Amino acid sequence: MFASENLQVVFKYVPLIVLAAVLLLLATVLVCKARGVEFSDGCKPALNVAAIDRERILKAAAVALKQVPVTITAFPAKLSQGGPNDFYSNGDYWWPDPAKPGGLPYIRRDGESNPGNFSQHRMAVKALRDSVTALAAAYKITGDDRYVSKAAELLRVFFLDEKTRMNPNLSFAQAIPGVSPGRGIGIIDALHLIEIPAAVRAIEKSKAFPAATNVGLRQWFRDLAEWMTTSKNGIEEANEKNNHAVAFYLQLAVYADFTGDEAKLALCRKQFKEVFVPKQMAPDGGFPLELARTKPYGYSIFQLDNMTLLCQVLSTETDNLWTFELPDGRGIRKAVAYLYPFLADKSSWPLKPDVQAWDGWPARQPALLFAGLTFGEKKYLDLWQKLPADPADPEVQRNIAVTQPILWLK
Repeated sequence: MFASENLQVVFKYVPLIVLAAVLLLLATVLVCKARGVEFSDGCKPALNVAAIDRERILKAAAVALKQVPVTITAFPAKLSQGGPNDFYSNGDYWWPDPAKPGGLPYIRRDGESNPGNFSQHRMAVKALRDSVTALAAAYKITGDDRYVSKAAELLRVFFLDEKTRMNPNLSFAQAIPGVSPGRGIGIIDALHLIEIPAAVRAIEKSKAFPAATNVGLRQWFRDLAEWMTTSKNGIEEANEKNNHAVAFYLQLAVYADFTGDEAKLALCRKQFKEVFVPKQMAPDGGFPLELARTKPYGYSIFQLDNMTLLCQVLSTETDNLWTFELPDGRGIRKAVAYLYPFLADKSSWPLKPDVQAWDGWPARQPALLFAGLTFGEKKYLDLWQKLPADPADPEVQRNIAVTQPILWLK
């Protein structure tokens, strides 16, 4: 009898409970509509990046289908102390000394890139990345295996074929004529390679993607990650105090994630929480070492993009770097909030204009997209959509690691 009475009470109020739930859902949908966002995950802003980028993806992929295989071996580096398969570049800000015979040794001019330096291998890496990511993104939105076949060809020639492959090291990057055959800070020159694993993951389940190519690529990136963590140049770069260390660990995190190296992933998370946030970020969210440079605006953007990419790659359900904060509130949320007003209105930037590429910044920065989606900040997403997706300035291009954000969304 008691159980029966209880059931009658429950059934009496069920309609009211259901009505309340329906009204709450309706109110949430209306709030989302008023905010101009989709109803997704509790009214967090959501973007259909595939729809937004569809036209530019297919246009870039059409060009990539005609791309002849790209190699670094096609561009011999006469000053390199390495072999034809070794990546080579010169330090950006190093110039011939006009007071010395032959200009040697070179001298440094901070913030002023020398257009006469050897950059062909950098450009080869960028060209490969641009083509492969466009093809992978096109496959992701169309399912057309033509894009996969072409991407597989480009990847095989660049990374795996014995005569044309790039060796998995950066021992001769950012050499300085008359000073050094290659330096640790040159590892940053291969930052564009971080988008290759994301592209491979987008196409690897296609029957048009050879299993041997997949295996070979994972071994190549495993070898590169091992060189990064054991070589003299790699160890030096890991211990840099500014954006170079962040870019190093971003590369390491991507390659470790691609190859399933949990130990290296744990190392990257530790570096983010114990070094990058407490030692590189100021209480207001800025990065003082980047602000002290002759290109503080560009360097601040570059640093923020790479910090947010670390969060995107490394965060898990049990270790979320997006929400990690120090007791004083420092964390990636504060860093994005610090720079956002200056991305939205560059004229409000409190420092002098950068000595290079000032007019080219900002572009469609990945920090805005990923932070906007994660934190539910519609203003970040609105600004991301307004900024140019494909900046024309070469200096800006080389400092944006993500060209096809659809490949990075989880």
